Amino acid sequence: MSTEAAISIQNLCKTYAAAGPGAVAKRALDGVTFDVPRGSVFGLLGPNGAGKSTLINILAGLVNKTSGTASIWGFDIDAHPRNAKASIGIVNQEILFDPFFTPIETLEIQAGLYGVPKSQRRSMELLRAVHLEDKAKAYARTLSGGMKRRLMVAKAMVHQPPVLVLDEPTAGVDIELRQQLWTYVRSLNDAGVTVVLTTHYLEEAEELCDRIAIINGGRVIANEPTAELVGKAQEKVVAVTVDREVADLPDASCFEKIVLKGTRTLEITYSKDRVNAGEVLAAVQRDGLGIVDVTTKEADLEDVFLSLTRAANAG
Repeated sequence: MSTEAAISIQNLCKTYAAAGPGAVAKRALDGVTFDVPRGSVFGLLGPNGAGKSTLINILAGLVNKTSGTASIWGFDIDAHPRNAKASIGIVNQEILFDPFFTPIETLEIQAGLYGVPKSQRRSMELLRAVHLEDKAKAYARTLSGGMKRRLMVAKAMVHQPPVLVLDEPTAGVDIELRQQLWTYVRSLNDAGVTVVLTTHYLEEAEELCDRIAIINGGRVIANEPTAELVGKAQEKVVAVTVDREVADLPDASCFEKIVLKGTRTLEITYSKDRVNAGEVLAAVQRDGLGIVDVTTKEADLEDVFLSLTRAANAG
């Protein structure tokens, strides 16, 4: 496998001109730089308005960048637009297809638009893969929301692109359908397809993605392997059950926050770069309380995401 990135973005900027009198220009992307490794599942996260959709639309050829460069599978989107577009399949947030075509017709038309010869089309195979084979000849408008989303994934794969971008693919989809969709996406990734995922379900990104970039205010504020990113969370929570009812909460300089749950359980937040759990427990015991049970809450991606975006906004 080539070591060249599946997607390479260098100093990408996009400024939308002022829309009218009194309006100001909006800088949606401000020097975005990152690579998506081939064969990976790459998470692209950020709050609403961070610039994720603008970035995806630039890769799709729907929005013109202001400056910088972007290439897909080694093809620069300006110098080789046809090859770049042929190398990527994009599943947008919005459900976009003609409601009067059946799923099989939708895929056949899309394959034709990409110039896929009839002998090489895999329309039924794709419908089977997304569990829509029995709906092949139903009108698309009669499909449920989850079925429509899965049809959009199949539609994005008709030309067998090596890169698949999923922009909020599970928004409004129930848990069972989400699991079916991720099973299919994992099978694509196992077959060598590079997957780029944007999602608001942070536990989804943490479970699926090898690497995650976080965009905030049009800038990349993090880009690391998922495990390393989660490891950045400095705040930890320990729940300490003590041997009697607590009348007055203990106080110690190593506590960032302490909350009483029920009558005998203390939830203590501490910063792991300042103290360790042993020091926290010792502080509880110094207050004359006996410790009966201890459980810890590991940091997750949500903790890191909120911490990084808060810090970026404060800066």
